[in-house]
Amino acid sequence: MRFIDLHVHTTASDGSFTPSEVCQMALDKGLAALAITDHDTVDGVPEAIRFMENHQPAPDTQDPLPMELIPGIELSCNYGSREIHILGFYMDYTNPGLLAELNALKDARFNRNVEMCKLFQRDGIDMTIEKLQEGNPDTVITRAHFARILIEDGIVKNKDQAFKKYLGEKCRYYLPKPEVTCERALSIINQYGKCAVLAHPLLYKLGYNQIEELLDYLKPLGIKGLEAYHSSNNSYESGKLRAIADRHDLFVSGGTDFHGVIKPDISLGTGRGGMRITTGILDNIKAHLF
Repeated sequence: MRFIDLHVHTTASDGSFTPSEVCQMALDKGLAALAITDHDTVDGVPEAIRFMENHQPAPDTQDPLPMELIPGIELSCNYGSREIHILGFYMDYTNPGLLAELNALKDARFNRNVEMCKLFQRDGIDMTIEKLQEGNPDTVITRAHFARILIEDGIVKNKDQAFKKYLGEKCRYYLPKPEVTCERALSIINQYGKCAVLAHPLLYKLGYNQIEELLDYLKPLGIKGLEAYHSSNNSYESGKLRAIADRHDLFVSGGTDFHGVIKPDISLGTGRGGMRITTGILDNIKAHLF
């Protein structure tokens, strides 16, 4: 039996491996499908597509079966005082309209990051956009990039400490991202992609009843799926989320939320070791869409 991973980040946002490297890792693991879902960007998809075009097995050979690459995205949006994330699958990643929407989001993020750098610099911490980009000027900078600099400069020991002391919402160096409504995020995904999925619902510190209320709000806006399988979930939690998805007539999705070294305990395809997302999950998604 082969498995899939529908939530993966690359250097196009806050992952530590390039799209090509992630694809090679997925091939090495024998995954049947991989979704590239970087934060607020599809910039990593073209490289991944090119890599896969050159690395699929030749017809009529004994090589392993081909791997499906799904162009995706993870958009951040605001639900009350919370930031939530929406995954989009099968994005039309070359569409000029989509790229214009994402460039607007990227510009807003950039301005916020400049202001956060200034806050660090006022306290003598050498934080610059150039260091955050680390030779990749097109990357979408997130707080994970700030955490990386704090770790590399010996200011903190790990990501958790960086967020607790410097980057959490109550910390002096934190600035909120410009607000993006759920309506806008879902509109972008549904206009330029095939489906929208609520990512890692348990990470929002919501109870199960509150998750259902969130889905009641998102359903008329075009949410189609719920990420029931995630590296942060145990089997009981995934089961509860599957039941919620059924009650709301949503398909279930699953992915590791792989980032590489910034989340060293999460491996591609297997999460914290026990994840096995079967191809049946993707088959069911396709049955809803095509």
